[in-house]
Amino acid sequence: MSTIKSTMIAMIALFSISNANATITNPQSVNLSIDKQNVLSTDAFESNKIDSKLNAVFENYFLLKDELVKTDGVTASAKAKQLSSSLSAVKMDELSKDVHKVWMKVMKNVMADAKGIAATKDVKAQRVLFVSLSKKMYDLVKVAKFQTPVYYQYCPMVNNGKGANWLSKENAVKNPYYGSKMMTCGEVVETIK
Repeated sequence: MSTIKSTMIAMIALFSISNANATITNPQSVNLSIDKQNVLSTDAFESNKIDSKLNAVFENYFLLKDELVKTDGVTASAKAKQLSSSLSAVKMDELSKDVHKVWMKVMKNVMADAKGIAATKDVKAQRVLFVSLSKKMYDLVKVAKFQTPVYYQYCPMVNNGKGANWLSKENAVKNPYYGSKMMTCGEVVETIK
């Protein structure tokens, strides 16, 4: 990041100098100063961009969620294996600083939940693990962003009435904890852009 910041400052300085040379007749009297508030902060740029390195992880999470909506334990297990593979493929050193920090906090739990879901075909057991998985995936998507809006949804009846959340690419509620029994039970509580 310091390389980007240095490059940006150098470009602004060169631009300022070239404009100054065009209008100043005495180049020895040029006093060049850069207004730091008008320079684009690379930290601000960094926090608003999408970290595409986790797109495969998010896509596989959404595919797993869709199989739980269908109450298909066999396919959900296969999608959880794909999620585990995409998690293993993430190169931590390529993540931005903010994303890396969250990744380090949640990675072990996310991997354990994905492997747990992959290890069983029992939808009930998969859905219990999906509660924990969704909490950690929420933490990741908040910092890494996704290419499209992500809807954080909530059902108050799940988890013995304690409620549970999940992430969706669709605004329409399709409950992964109840499937066709209560497909639309829940609401969007946050839109992550």
